[in-house]
Order: sequence, then structure tokens, then C-alpha cells
Amino acid sequence: MLNKEHIAEQFRLLQDDICAQLETADGGGTFKEDIWQRPEGGGGRSRVLEGNTIEKGGVMFSAVHGPLPEVTAKAMNLPPTTFFATGVSIVLHPHSPMAPIIHMNVRYFETGNGRWWFGGGIDLTPHYVVPEDARFFHEQLKSTCDRFHADFYPKFRETADDYFFIRHRHETRGVGGIFFDYLDDQSGLDQEQIFAFTYAVGKTFAPTYARLLENARGRTWGEPQKHWQMLRRGRYVEFNLVWDRGTKFGLETNGRVESILMSMPPMASWEYNRSPEPGSAEAETLGWLRKGVDWILEK
Repeated sequence: MLNKEHIAEQFRLLQDDICAQLETADGGGTFKEDIWQRPEGGGGRSRVLEGNTIEKGGVMFSAVHGPLPEVTAKAMNLPPTTFFATGVSIVLHPHSPMAPIIHMNVRYFETGNGRWWFGGGIDLTPHYVVPEDARFFHEQLKSTCDRFHADFYPKFRETADDYFFIRHRHETRGVGGIFFDYLDDQSGLDQEQIFAFTYAVGKTFAPTYARLLENARGRTWGEPQKHWQMLRRGRYVEFNLVWDRGTKFGLETNGRVESILMSMPPMASWEYNRSPEPGSAEAETLGWLRKGVDWILEK
């Protein structure tokens, strides 16, 4: 069995690598770092970027431990126990409404009674859906998944569609991605193989998003597009505060609030009963926000 300290150290190194690549992709911004401790056990490194291309981005590492709160244990169908959790979590909000929001999370969890699993995923939330970008994004995820198991991409793509769904709006948060949780040796892979897969997902993140940022640089926009971006950010906030399990877990386990809520955009808007003009780019984007789109086959 892998040593939990080894897994945590590899996630620290992943945070370093991603931050270096994002600073290059941003073209001038530098991450600010906070080191924090959790009173019940453990702590982390929070890094935030307010850059030239990325308006607000967070790349968070944590390794925490202690008694598992009763409400969390019940939600996970676990008896009273202790826990250890470590991982890297990222959300990036770009300045340009023509560039997408992106989220990535990779994590490891083990309990005092011997259970362990990995989880994570990447999903993309464009303010304006560009099918070519969505196809490229999914191709990168499929390539990573296929290195480990032929069933991973289709299975985890469907799970992402179900998870990143704003139920009270009846729309997906974006164009999906992959999402997996409770991945253990029942998957057909051993612990080292599952960790290698999880780490590979993390390594896929930075070069994929750098390409998407580059694709967006030549796209023009003005005040109407910026206003739409604020409204779409509002949808992002709604999902994270109402439905996201990671947000709930962090708050229930007395995590660092600043790190947990780093996923929030710097500004967002809500407008009463907003409906875009039929045939507009905004209406076209809303038409894509549904489950079951096979972006790799979509033309």
C-alpha cells in the first residue's frame, strides 16, 4: 500500500508544476502563497493568481487529518472514524469572456478503519461555447483515460455530466469533462495504478488550459459579452454553493474558508428572468448546456 505521506508529497510537486505552467500561460502574473494550519490536524498551501490573462485563479494543496465529523461520515456511509485527505484543487476565472472557466481536482482519502480511495476530475465552463475547443478538451481527457482503462473516459464523462448539473436550472454547468470518486481496487486497478491515473489527470490540466487560453486570445469582445460573462459566473457560484460536495466537505470539516471559497469569481451578476435573443451567440451557448453531448464526435 502506498504511503499517504508520499501521495501528499507528489501532490505538492504537482501544485508546483501547475503553478509554473500557469504563470507562463498568463504572461506576467505571479502566484501569492499562504501557508495555513488546520487546528484539528494538517494544513496546506494556498496559491492565488491575479494576472494578465487569469483574473482570479487558485491552485490549492492540502493534507488534513483528524476525526471525521458525524454528518460527513453519514453522508459517506461510514461509521465513526478518523480520516486523512490530501489533494490539489484548482479554479481559474479568465479576464476574457471568450476564454473558459476551468476546474480541476485530484484527491486521496483514507479512513482509520482501513478504507481508501482516489477521486478527481476536470470540467470546462465556457461563457461562450466553442465546439472546437470543447472537442479538443475532451480529446485530451480521453487520451489520458485511455492509457489506463478503456472504460474510464465514457464512464467518467457520463459521471461528470450528472455531477456538474445545476439541477434547479436544468442545465449543465458547462461542456462537462470527467469526474470520478471512490476509485479503489474494485476498479480492476491496484492502488499504485489508480494513483498513476489520478496524477496523470492532474498533469493533463495545465497544457490543456494553456492551449484554450491561446485559442481565445484573438477573439474580440465588448461590454455585451462582459455582461454575459458576469451572468454565467453567477451560475457557477450557484452550483458551487448549492451542489458541490467538495465545498460542503471543506466547510463541515472546519477547513480554511478562504481556500474553500477561492472557487468564487471576483465579480458575478444575477439578472431577473434574463432570456437571450433567439439565434444569438448567448442562446446558442445555452443550447449546448445539456447532458449527453459527445464532443469528440460532435461536428
